[in-house]
Amino acid sequence: MSGADGDGGGADDRAGGHSVRVRGIYATALTRSFLDAGHEVVQASPPIRRRFDAALPAADHDASVDTTDDRQGVGVAGDPDAVSDLRDHLLGVGIDALAWDDPAPLGAVFDGVVAETLGSGAVVDLGDGGEGFLPYGNADDHVAADDLVRVQVLDPTAPWADDRPTLDTRVRAMTGLATLVPGRDGVRVSGADDADARELAGMTDLLSPDVPDGWGIEWSRDAREADMDALSAALERASDRARTLDDALDEPAGEPGRLASPTAGAWVWFGRACRFALDGVRGRVTGTMPGHHRTKAASRSASAGVDLAEALCSFGGRGDDGDDGDDGDEDDGGTDFPFGVVTDQFGPTEGDRVAIGHGKPDGRLIVLGRGDVTALDPVEGSLTLERRMSAGGTYDALDVRRESGDVATTTVREGRWWYPTVYRNADGERKGTYVNVCTPVEVFPDTVRYVDLHVDVVKHADGRVERVDDDELDEAVARGQLTEELAEKARSVASALERAL
Repeated sequence: MSGADGDGGGADDRAGGHSVRVRGIYATALTRSFLDAGHEVVQASPPIRRRFDAALPAADHDASVDTTDDRQGVGVAGDPDAVSDLRDHLLGVGIDALAWDDPAPLGAVFDGVVAETLGSGAVVDLGDGGEGFLPYGNADDHVAADDLVRVQVLDPTAPWADDRPTLDTRVRAMTGLATLVPGRDGVRVSGADDADARELAGMTDLLSPDVPDGWGIEWSRDAREADMDALSAALERASDRARTLDDALDEPAGEPGRLASPTAGAWVWFGRACRFALDGVRGRVTGTMPGHHRTKAASRSASAGVDLAEALCSFGGRGDDGDDGDDGDEDDGGTDFPFGVVTDQFGPTEGDRVAIGHGKPDGRLIVLGRGDVTALDPVEGSLTLERRMSAGGTYDALDVRRESGDVATTTVREGRWWYPTVYRNADGERKGTYVNVCTPVEVFPDTVRYVDLHVDVVKHADGRVERVDDDELDEAVARGQLTEELAEKARSVASALERAL
């Protein structure tokens, strides 16, 4: 599931590509990468248009690429072929990129059953689409437990997010520039009532659109800058999707499951190596400070700080893509990342409580717990967390009981492909050490983040060293969740740890 080029390229470099709308903190780097791969970037924001000496038209897009709310990666939504190609391209950003298809993409229509009602809305069982959330304000009628509902996905969610996709009972035919709304008359322009919007509404009749009966037209704000050909193409695409939905909506309500999906979706998580590879790509376009994307991914305030710093200073672009050695003890690129400066400004600092965000190759995010920061080395880029353990069960692979008063001491180093946790009892006696092999660690203000690579190495209290879970790593490769290259990296790190311990 992960790419290996480390240069922001991809497997779909070819003449002729897709039209892509890009937004978020990775927009400059991905615009450069998509253009190099033969894609067309459309509806670019003003800063992107200023940075590129290229045609970036206000045309409709085949797919959109948007930074996720937590800035850890991107979501891709649009025509199925475009989503598939762009997903593969994004996997080429770096060795620790991982991707998953979205079972409930933007615009998909499901028959569902209300599983639970909450204070602000209902949890809906979508069958193979998982669960969604229907706010009461998005429902035409009162909803109660066990009600059958027909819903559309308005806001999909990444697999690592602790959230459900937002649903609506009002179905729309959505594209980039145009949306068709059933039961609505006339033409509207979303979020605008200026002269350009009124002109756009008035000239729509000149397009001679073949819009299905009973569907009204709603233009996006970006449509005000599009030419007639782009507007006509957008209406044609929206009309095709409306007809597809019309056919599906004629079907009687059935068991929970997907009824229609004119579009597809995918999610791509960027690891630390990806962020520094994207720094290199962005540095070819404009001044880029060391650790640009790594810092922006930390928090919104950190992202604003980067913008200010780059506006005030001139940074040379760079992109360190060197391998970090088999022991995973050096940074995978980004050796000039100002860890001390970033943590001093945005956290964490000693005394803070920080979560351990344990990503899984299937896309889930598990929080292993929260610990107190007891030490931070700004030069080494390391952080030590202590967690007080509760009684019950055993420690994985160590086969020793977890008892009240135990202390887990975890030390992570930014960019390292592994980290150790030492378990001690209330008297300070060592119960064992568990070394987790993972994608390069990132220390964000409130979370230590990585994706677990299954294989681990443990050192028992008697000094015996054991390597575990190679079979789970092999199974992840067989399921297509990890590439063989990433798996081989994990194996080499584990082998080096066996020798070192």
